[in-house]
Amino acid sequence: MNDKIIGLIIAAGLSSRMGDFKPLLDYRGKSFLENIVDKLNPICDEVVIITGHNANLIETEIKSFKNIEKIKTIFNENFKEGMFSSLKTGLRNSLNADWILYHFIDQPNLPISFYENLLCQTDNLFDWIQPEFEQKNGHPILLNKRLIKIITSSPVTCNLKEISSVNNIRKKHWNCEYPEILNDIDNIDSYKELIRY
Repeated sequence: MNDKIIGLIIAAGLSSRMGDFKPLLDYRGKSFLENIVDKLNPICDEVVIITGHNANLIETEIKSFKNIEKIKTIFNENFKEGMFSSLKTGLRNSLNADWILYHFIDQPNLPISFYENLLCQTDNLFDWIQPEFEQKNGHPILLNKRLIKIITSSPVTCNLKEISSVNNIRKKHWNCEYPEILNDIDNIDSYKELIRY
């Protein structure tokens, strides 16, 4: 595949429900962020991390990462406006991508095979490729470059679900065998559940 893939990780939020800074939480001896970057680096041409709250901690953290030359951080000065604001910031800085792999910070436990199989699903007949497990939609998702203008021109009060319902976006759902795509590590109980295994 010759398409340019940019991995876009949103690490800008306040982590208010967690009570701790989610990107730097430990999972198997590495931060959430490092776990994700380590898996995206081999399959992406570039990894873009959107920062906001505690941006200085992220900048310090990535100094020790492998293949740091492929990693770029972008500060979203409007991070308090929510995740959609950070997605828009990331897409404005990904104009040279064919596909954007849009990744939440709370999925550090997806295996590398998931990403390899997800990229095998790319098809330019579609704008949006989303994994599903047992008929439930999950993340991360692949967004085609055709969506960049649509998303970045939408108001910050919008969200991806609204955009997909009104813009005749061509979606492909990939029925996969990875329950981890449904992860939502938003509080201390879900974090404890994650690290039990």
